[in-house]
Amino acid sequence: MAGSLLQVEGVETYYGNIRALNGVSVSVEEGEIVALIGANGAGKSTLMMTICGSPRARTGRIVFAGTDITRLPTHEIARLRIAQSPEGRRIFPRMTVMENLQMGASLDKLKYYAEDAEKVFSLFPRLKERINQRGGTLSGGEQQMLSIGRALMARPKLLLLDEPSLGLAPLIVRQIFDAIRELNRTERLTVFLVEQNAFGALKLANRGYVMVNGRVTMDGTGRELLASPEVRAAYLEGGRH
Repeated sequence: MAGSLLQVEGVETYYGNIRALNGVSVSVEEGEIVALIGANGAGKSTLMMTICGSPRARTGRIVFAGTDITRLPTHEIARLRIAQSPEGRRIFPRMTVMENLQMGASLDKLKYYAEDAEKVFSLFPRLKERINQRGGTLSGGEQQMLSIGRALMARPKLLLLDEPSLGLAPLIVRQIFDAIRELNRTERLTVFLVEQNAFGALKLANRGYVMVNGRVTMDGTGRELLASPEVRAAYLEGGRH
């Protein structure tokens, strides 16, 4: 699609001899929130990791802001200002909240450090209250906020969020989705979001894709997918948060 910030074209990814992604094509326009929904094991997280270069796409290509990143090493992809908040949060448990945020700030962006940290704290006031607390002692919701905050410290053009609501109470999920919406509205931040919480993700997103067994099977606006009988039957029955 012309003008896309991110284009994934016909990507296949393997773990050994097992094909995890089968000809996947998605696009994310600048300033959009795009959701990728699907059951556990559908390949959603594999797509996120493939965009970041580990594992690498065996076929197809990935283009970010006009640059082919398919064969680039992960650290060079990050330098292009793609930041990821991975599944399972993966913060540094022995480091304080402040130290975790410092780890997210790239060296050439350190001059913005204080300003960027304040933005994170205004988005997630709870983190400011816990500034000197070790990451491992935070609640699950606070750890998720810290994971997103750490990704934001890199001043990304594209934020990849992998299962940000997983295992969290509905109230915390709402806070995190509200923060994503606010970032997109005020900063025009482009977000690609992987979620099992299909209802919350599609309400938040401009557009969405459905993945089944490593293939994209449907796409449309968030509203269209929410209204789709197939999506409702497979992912939305009893799944409202």
